[in-house]
Amino acid sequence: MNTVTLRPFAVGDDSALWAMLEPVFRAGDTYAIDPDIPREEALAYWCGPGRHVFVAEVAGEVLGSYYIVRNQAGGGSHVCNCGFVTSPAARGRGVARAMLAHSLKTAPQLGFRAMQFNFVVASNTRAIDIWQRAGFDVVGRLPGAFRHPEQGFVDALVMYRRLDQAP
Repeated sequence: MNTVTLRPFAVGDDSALWAMLEPVFRAGDTYAIDPDIPREEALAYWCGPGRHVFVAEVAGEVLGSYYIVRNQAGGGSHVCNCGFVTSPAARGRGVARAMLAHSLKTAPQLGFRAMQFNFVVASNTRAIDIWQRAGFDVVGRLPGAFRHPEQGFVDALVMYRRLDQAP
């Protein structure tokens, strides 16, 4: 198995990032994003102001990306939020776990004391399992808050973890 390398996003990564974002956003089953979002808007969303964006590579191929952003302003600015996306080719290769580990190490270096996922679709069980194994707790449930294209209205979870704790 090849090593997963994480590095900051570069402008030349646009096509690889879009190749990952497009099928995820079009599916409409994990992100509360308009499934018809145009390429430029999707890239602007992912790489928007205040976001620290990284890509995960295996043998020089970009297989994942994540961002860290301040979750709230003012008194809540010590809590970050992240978004993660992987290529289907990343499945089972440790890319998502490597990105999560990198984010948990990078966030405190950026001054954050906690990480919060605001809207985890309850049917996204693979992500929930990864987050819980990494020490995230479900601290809120929003009943029927997400309209899943196949399952109808499903719950969305709020997941939280202090960054000074071990998983």
